[in-house]
Parts: sequence; structure tokens; C-alpha cells
Amino acid sequence: MARQHRVEIIKKIGELRGSSVICYITGDRDNVNTRIAPDVTQVFYRHLEMYGDSRQVDLLLYTRGGDVLTPWRLVHLIREYTDRFCVLIPFRCYSAGTLLCLGADELVMTRMAELGPIDPSVVNAFNPQDPNNPSARIPVNIEDVYSYFALAGEKAGVCSSDQQVKAFTILVEKIHPLALGNVHRNYMLIRSMAKKLLAMHQQPMEEGRIEHIVDNLTEKLYAHNHMISRREAAGEINLPVVKPDSRLEPLIWSLYQDYSEDLALSEPFNPSEQLHGVRNEFEVTSGFVESVYGSDAFVFSGVLERRDYPEAGQVKVNILKQKWRTIS
Repeated sequence: MARQHRVEIIKKIGELRGSSVICYITGDRDNVNTRIAPDVTQVFYRHLEMYGDSRQVDLLLYTRGGDVLTPWRLVHLIREYTDRFCVLIPFRCYSAGTLLCLGADELVMTRMAELGPIDPSVVNAFNPQDPNNPSARIPVNIEDVYSYFALAGEKAGVCSSDQQVKAFTILVEKIHPLALGNVHRNYMLIRSMAKKLLAMHQQPMEEGRIEHIVDNLTEKLYAHNHMISRREAAGEINLPVVKPDSRLEPLIWSLYQDYSEDLALSEPFNPSEQLHGVRNEFEVTSGFVESVYGSDAFVFSGVLERRDYPEAGQVKVNILKQKWRTIS
């Protein structure tokens, strides 16, 4: 019934806005979260092909973020089918989700809608080891690196070339130079991509406005978990934000709530609750791409096994597959 109910809402939104509506939900449930990733591109292609060329494509988006290159590919793909692309934001739309929004002509934000900065944390083989987990690497946030140099210059008086070299030497003793190089490359990549996405709008933006938006989203918010309300997005950052009217807002929110309930977004995935006996297989859905014509779900499949050594009551989770699956 959940899918049938959602289709009815998607149809109503499409009729109100004269658009083809696609929903993209990446679940943020603990232990089985889904993020924006390249494997969704073909899923989008399937739905766009079923709609065909459209006057307008509306993307209802809920996400905590993900791969920063995927938004570039998705926006280009969507614009193969329409001249006007808009994003409907019921609630969270962070990081790579905000980056995707930059390619949209219009952002329809509800009262609860939130965007976020687009400065990513970078992880590669040269990042520092996590002392609590030697097999893991500690992410390096781009703005943390640049803020270190700003702090050294503004508060510690590091201004001469020799002092700057010393400050850099101290940093590379803690973080591998190639990790820092990767941070800088990603910083330049994000700024370049953000500018190019903003330049794709149906009504071109002035260069000064583009610079203002990119500077705010990459440098001037100071915290990666800063939540940008629609008032701030429109007034201070100068994004193309519109408020949904009294008919549209409840439809957008109702659609989000349906997904939230279906994916149990407010409940952490607890393996113990899924275990029956000593060992059993399990599946859990953690994301959707849906339109009036079809539904694709991101599904985790694996095995749960009870272990009583070294501690009693331990549940081992073995994820065997995680992929998009066409439901209808």
C-alpha cells in the first residue's frame, strides 16, 4: 500500500507543477545507511527514459550526502531530458545533496528543509590511521586544513615565508603530504564543479552571484554540520529558493514521511531484532528511486549469526550484497 499511496502523491505534485517527478531517498539509518553514489546513474536513466522528454523535471531529494562527482553526472543526465530542472527538499539535503541542488533552476524548500556546506572530508590511503581502529583512516576536512593556516597567520602572527614553511612542516609531520595534496585537489574540484553547476541554469547567473554562493558554501559557514534553513539559503547565500504554497507543502512533507516510515529512518538498524534462532539471512531496504512509472530500492542482503564467544549474545553481521534492485 505504501508504494500505491506514494504514486498518488507523486501524481498530484506533478499535476500541480506541470512536471515529471522523480524521488531519490538515501536512507540515513544507523548501520545500513545509503549515500549518493555513481551506481544510481543507470537507475535515474531508467526513470527518465520512461518519462521521455519533459517540460520540467522535479527531483524530490532526501540525503546526508555522498560521492561529490555523482551530482555532476546526474544533473547532466537530467538536463538531457528537460530544459528546466528543479529540486524539492522536504527535510535534509546535505553535502553532495546540496551540490546537486546547485545545478537546479529552482529549489523548493519546505519549512523543515535543510541544506549544508559542500566542503567534503577526504579519505585515502595516506590519511592518518585511526588509533582506535588501525584498519581505518581518519578523514581530513578541507576547511580544517585551510583554517589551520588562517589561525597561524591571524592569531599566531605567522606571516614571513620562513614562518609559513615552519607551520607547513609541523602539519606534514602529522598528515602525509599526499593526503594534503588530495585535500587541496578536492577543494579546487568542489569549487570548480559548483561554479559549473550554477552556470547550467536555464537563466544564467551573474558571475558575482556565483562566486558569492560558492564562497559561502565552501568557506564561510565554518562547520560541515551547519544546517542551512531556507531563509538563510535565500537571503544570505542567494540561492534560487521558492516556498511551496499551501497545497504543495503538505504533499511534499507527506511523501517524505511515507518514505521515512517505510525505511524506518528514525530507528537504528538493530541486528539482534532481526536474528531468529542462531543464524538467518536478512534483507533491509535503505533507499528508493521512484516515479509514477516504477520503483527501485537499494537493498542490503546478508547473514546474521549469534556468537557467544568472547562475549555472550554477540550478533555477527555479514553483508553479502548491497545494490539497487528494480521493484516495478
